[in-house]
Amino acid sequence: MASVQFKNITKRFGEFNAVSDVSFDIGDGEFVCLLGPSGCGKTTSLRMIAGLETPSSGQILIGGEEVTGLHPKDRNIAMVFQDYALYPHMNLADNIAYPLKVRGESVANRHGRAKEVADVLKIGQLLDRLPSQISGGQQQRTSLARALVYPAKVYLFDEPLSNLDAKLRLEARGFLNHLQRDMGITAVYVTHDQAEAMALATRIAVMDAGRIVQYAPPIEIYRRPATTFVANFVGNPPMNLIEVESMHGDGMLRLSADGLTIAALPMSDAIGKALAQGPKLTLGVRPEHLGIATPGSANTITAPLFANENMGPESLVTVDRGQGVRATARIFTDEHLNLDEMVTLGFSLEHVHLFDGAQNRIPAAGENPA
Repeated sequence: MASVQFKNITKRFGEFNAVSDVSFDIGDGEFVCLLGPSGCGKTTSLRMIAGLETPSSGQILIGGEEVTGLHPKDRNIAMVFQDYALYPHMNLADNIAYPLKVRGESVANRHGRAKEVADVLKIGQLLDRLPSQISGGQQQRTSLARALVYPAKVYLFDEPLSNLDAKLRLEARGFLNHLQRDMGITAVYVTHDQAEAMALATRIAVMDAGRIVQYAPPIEIYRRPATTFVANFVGNPPMNLIEVESMHGDGMLRLSADGLTIAALPMSDAIGKALAQGPKLTLGVRPEHLGIATPGSANTITAPLFANENMGPESLVTVDRGQGVRATARIFTDEHLNLDEMVTLGFSLEHVHLFDGAQNRIPAAGENPA
């Protein structure tokens, strides 16, 4: 296995910057997810690691060696594609063994290795079948087996689970998580599904408009999102974000917005620096940190009920604060609520996030600003 380094990588298509001055390191044996919406540059970044796209500027290193100008076959990488890219006229054994065939391995060696990898992936009994004769989940494992059959430095995954149904996706995600930890492979995984990224990655690079806006372990990104974009993209439902007006004095910060009642917060140097940009801030709170509360109490949001979705073990209670601005709570008790009745949702100040006028998170008191 090997490390991967992006050094000031930019990729232009004509006048359009698909990737803009991106730098990050992936450690040996690390599983990194490139996460973001369509068009953010994540697949282009993966294709540059593979050698399928050439950077307009910058350097790519694999295992400490520069590969920026190397042909894909000379990089010793393996790739699993979104559509699996299996040869329809070949049985599974020949599909899996194909990377060994092009490297000149004997028939006996490549079929023996294909059987070994297929058994690990629980498809050893299907090797004589064609891709059209197996399920989507089995095709996904076949594609994975083909990538694993020849030891590579880095394994690249381009949304490999997106074609599976919900149940198979969960099974495949758990299997891939176990396999990567068990084998210790270096993996780069592209997805727009934040649940996949949270479940699989040791670190996540959240991308937006060709840039990395946060690169950190999943729990760090969830608990301390660097920007409102990250807060809104990671989490299902996403973090509730409420624009507030601020006033300060006597060492305390006071926030106000329609339907919001919040106790004063202690001022800090970080908050003072943010307020130098202007009085408008954004308050964020995760749905699981909101619950049904008593009207008139502190730290609450009060608005008409918009929806009450019973999900089985939990309910998603959404209130409409006007003009389509809503807040959602994830509650774990059955609450009988009538549409359009006023509902009060409460939260604890310890779970509140503040973002400045540039939409960057303000570090909490005692938190390392870095």
